[in-house]
Amino acid sequence: MPDTTQFGDIEDNFSEATLKPNTVLISRYRIIGELGGGGQGAVYQARDLNFPEAKRLVAIKEMHYPSADPNQRSATFKTFQREANILATLAHPAIPKIFDFFDQNSRAYLVMEYINGSDLEVLLTKTKELPIDKIMEWASELCDVLDYLHGQQPEPIIFRDIKPANIMVDSRGNVRLIDFGIAKKFVSGTKHTMIGTEGYSAPEQYRGDVNPLSDVYSLGATLHHIITREDPRLAPPFSFNERPIKDYNSSVPSGFVEIINRALEMEPSKRFQSCAQMKEAILKVRYGGGGGMIAVNGTDDGSPKGTELFPNMENFGIEARWTFKTEDEIRASPTGYRNYAFVGSYDTNVWAVDLTNGEFAWKFPTQGGIASSPVMDTSSKLVLFGSEDHTFNAVDFSSGRINWSYTTKGRIRGTPRVAHDHVFFGSDDGRIYALVAANGRYLWEYDMGEAVRSRPFVTNELVIAGSDSGEVVALELSGNKKWGFRAKRGVMSSPIVDDQGICFFGSFDGHMYAIDSGSGYSMWRFRTTGPIVSSPAILDDLVYFGSTDGHFYAINAESSREKWKFNAESPIVSSPVIYKDNVYFGSNDGKFHCLDTNSGKEKWVYETKGAITAAAHIMENVILVGSTDNSVYALPLID
Repeated sequence: MPDTTQFGDIEDNFSEATLKPNTVLISRYRIIGELGGGGQGAVYQARDLNFPEAKRLVAIKEMHYPSADPNQRSATFKTFQREANILATLAHPAIPKIFDFFDQNSRAYLVMEYINGSDLEVLLTKTKELPIDKIMEWASELCDVLDYLHGQQPEPIIFRDIKPANIMVDSRGNVRLIDFGIAKKFVSGTKHTMIGTEGYSAPEQYRGDVNPLSDVYSLGATLHHIITREDPRLAPPFSFNERPIKDYNSSVPSGFVEIINRALEMEPSKRFQSCAQMKEAILKVRYGGGGGMIAVNGTDDGSPKGTELFPNMENFGIEARWTFKTEDEIRASPTGYRNYAFVGSYDTNVWAVDLTNGEFAWKFPTQGGIASSPVMDTSSKLVLFGSEDHTFNAVDFSSGRINWSYTTKGRIRGTPRVAHDHVFFGSDDGRIYALVAANGRYLWEYDMGEAVRSRPFVTNELVIAGSDSGEVVALELSGNKKWGFRAKRGVMSSPIVDDQGICFFGSFDGHMYAIDSGSGYSMWRFRTTGPIVSSPAILDDLVYFGSTDGHFYAINAESSREKWKFNAESPIVSSPVIYKDNVYFGSNDGKFHCLDTNSGKEKWVYETKGAITAAAHIMENVILVGSTDNSVYALPLID
């Protein structure tokens, strides 16, 4: 990629990294290495020594003073301090948290949350094509964070430099905005410095007339670059119309092309008038006419056998919008895509039902029970799942017709993971498999020696999974082993890696483990009094999971200190899901619980007639819950 060209009155005074590994700043931050640099300094990875028993990683941004002139030094420091002050007032999942700001040895330092991932500019160099649905997801997330910035009071904050290099994709696939160095509060009628990046900046930015719609243009320019792979810095300014998106990628939905083209209008009045408006348009293209919102209408007149609309049940006043009954137990998690819900059953079928009313759409028969939760590959529009007949299947989401299948040497009970256009899954034959998601082409397999029933977790660099032997391995994307870790008993709990690069998983030995995902180094373990099958979920600095000892736990991700635990009075093997301030999980007595994430207080409970052994699935305003009473329930998403 070509170097970024800044225009305006800020010089590019990048200096070589001045901090060596093991340097300690203000007796607290030990430098590990350099992450990158630009502008007027470098960015380092460091460890916070205030947490000696936990490996808390941070990013430290350094700014050096370009001149000995005290006035210029003061101006430079104020510029850097402005970035710190802006970040300190913000709280959004896509904006890095700020921890500290200080001045030392003629340098200013900003200590921020460390984001484990890669920026989009790097991803563009490492990939040939990114999935369009993932790009639309990122676009929606970016609209959300920009709308948050533009909604700040008393003045909106304009980012002014949206481009691939300033957008990170973290280990969970979410986008994060970085480098707020030129972000500025907007005052109507005030001329601003001509600053930004050529190719991405709106026409009015060149005149110093920046406003929230300038960020809309830059986002459109960024999306155009990501899809076409045509760098706007190498083309004449404002020439996107000379490079039609469809000429480079014919698979892009026409509606998404129209959205990008509207964002790139030369006149601000012709663009989307807010990022919220742009997000709404993206959701409508991505999910259909309803923009992903699920309307609940209809009566039970003419409902097919197996569907029950609005059953009359006393569950804290909560009524299921519909239930759908299969022919045997549901032990796997449902999933959904567009207007369909998909659920596997031990009756050997994967069923598709209408999300709106639970009406039967299609079913796909296998020769064995389904314990593997179906997942969607949105790029190829395929539903992917395994069966106890040893076969892994990919079927069309709308028709249920088989697209491809792959046979292993054992039952497939683990849930697959789709990432990097591949699908990764384990089998009872002891192997982890990697296939091309679109066509099932074999890539590699790794032999763990014992059944693999945990769902692999995939980062930008690693595939992490556990086995019945208790071994947890991290494989490179090529299938080569990077490290291994062994718990005392089997691991069915699926690993998860947080933004600090810490991997969490549970074991049949009753412990929740935290290990460094880069090295496999053990950081801590938390003991319960029963085997842990439940896969952990993470929100902020807390890890949530259930245990067969009947308790649901919330513990600190850095120290493993217990914040609270909830007595469900029944073993918990299902995995939690988190939405806003609520955490949801099921227990073996058939109850589905909703707890407050902060206090652990139960908000409501819904009772089914069988054990709930897998995670629920949330889609906009509905929660899909499977039960061993053979039924899937569609519950309203309420507090």
